[in-house]
Amino acid sequence: MKNAMIKNSIITALILGIFSYGFAQQKVWKSSSEPVKEMELLRKKIIAPKFQKREFLLTSYGAIGDGKTSNTAAFKKAIEDCNKKGGGRVIIPAGTFLTGAIYLKSNVDLHLDDQAKIIFSRDPKEYPIVFTRWEGMECMNYSSLIYAYGEENIAVTGNGIIDGNADNENWWNWNGSKKFGWKEGLPKQTPARDALHTEMKKETDPRKRIFGEGYYLRPNLIQPYNCKNVLISGVQMINSPMWFINPVLCENVIVEKVKIVSHGPNNDGCDPESCKNVLIKDCLFDTGDDCIAIKSGRDEDGRRIARPAENHIIEGCEMKDGHGGVVIGSEIAGGARNIYAINCTMDSPQLERVLRLKTSSSRGGIIENIFMKDVKVGTYKDAAITCNMFYENPGKFIPTIRNIWVENLDVARGGEYGIFVNAYESSPVQNLRLVNCDFRGVKVPMKMDFVKGLSLDHVTINGASAVVLEKFK
Repeated sequence: MKNAMIKNSIITALILGIFSYGFAQQKVWKSSSEPVKEMELLRKKIIAPKFQKREFLLTSYGAIGDGKTSNTAAFKKAIEDCNKKGGGRVIIPAGTFLTGAIYLKSNVDLHLDDQAKIIFSRDPKEYPIVFTRWEGMECMNYSSLIYAYGEENIAVTGNGIIDGNADNENWWNWNGSKKFGWKEGLPKQTPARDALHTEMKKETDPRKRIFGEGYYLRPNLIQPYNCKNVLISGVQMINSPMWFINPVLCENVIVEKVKIVSHGPNNDGCDPESCKNVLIKDCLFDTGDDCIAIKSGRDEDGRRIARPAENHIIEGCEMKDGHGGVVIGSEIAGGARNIYAINCTMDSPQLERVLRLKTSSSRGGIIENIFMKDVKVGTYKDAAITCNMFYENPGKFIPTIRNIWVENLDVARGGEYGIFVNAYESSPVQNLRLVNCDFRGVKVPMKMDFVKGLSLDHVTINGASAVVLEKFK
């Protein structure tokens, strides 16, 4: 009897703990000092990895920087030697170094000198099949151009250039769009993408979802997977086959002072997926898709893995072209929480949205505790703030969006909308608050259907004070 009572007490405590945790997440900030304090506490937890003061010169391993000679073997030897000897810095000197996939090992800083350039092979056979995520779905597919799995203390640094070497005749045309070089009779990714969706919905073993050669699912540029202590600093990146920086299930990630310029299909700048404790700071994004898109997995895979994107700081970044500046979604089934974006600038007639939350009822999940402050915008095309629950096909998993705070957002020449909300009546956007915001040149000030707890404090749109309608209070 006594054992049974103890067992029941433990079960009750666990249940109460679970419910208490759930309720604890439903915070509503009362002033911006609260998220600012949270952000500063988080900042102290995000620490750059340190490396041994050893240097391994790539050319010492037979590399030739003529832009023609394959250096795949040299990169492999240098990185493995550095790792085996306790770590350090693999130096890419001045020159143009052609290579296939690079696998980055623990305690290795891949460092590009000022006049160094890595250019990647256009031969898909140079990219082995690895375990990866592709658009938020787990599978076996081409290695990203720079890949790591389960490694710790890794970095890509320096002031050199990383060129994915994609164009309308290589990689991009696999997208299937005539804008990017696809023509009738050429292969494209659509059948494989559909097949991967089917395998995900059937919940088959991800390691048996084998793609690669003949399937045309493009690799990303940099993908550390299930890694800890990741630093990407200083480098310029161009012409990725698909997304640029895509850490997955990583913890303690810093992306700083990088410059990403590329307008190919799905050329997102930085897409951390299901990552914890991330700092994206002082970067430039001029992209063919979202500048920064925070993700946590698509549909069944996102819900099965159940790892939210959490504790991200975005600071001091500049966004030009892109579908969105700071984006959460759309592959967000694992949820997202505690995302802070401050002191950013955005300006381009090709930038569609400033803050974009995109999800659907095929995703589900909770997006909460999103804080944006001190953002200056020249112009944009569609909406300054978007909350959209109907991004893709509907399903049975109604999403939640709550506790969104935007302060000191200044827009000089707005686009179609100031604020756009498209939500479910059964799941309105909750506690959306704007403070000291000024939108000028907007065609439609607000287009919203279901919002609960909307607050507009010193918000001006087209010179007039914005007023909260009774149904949104």
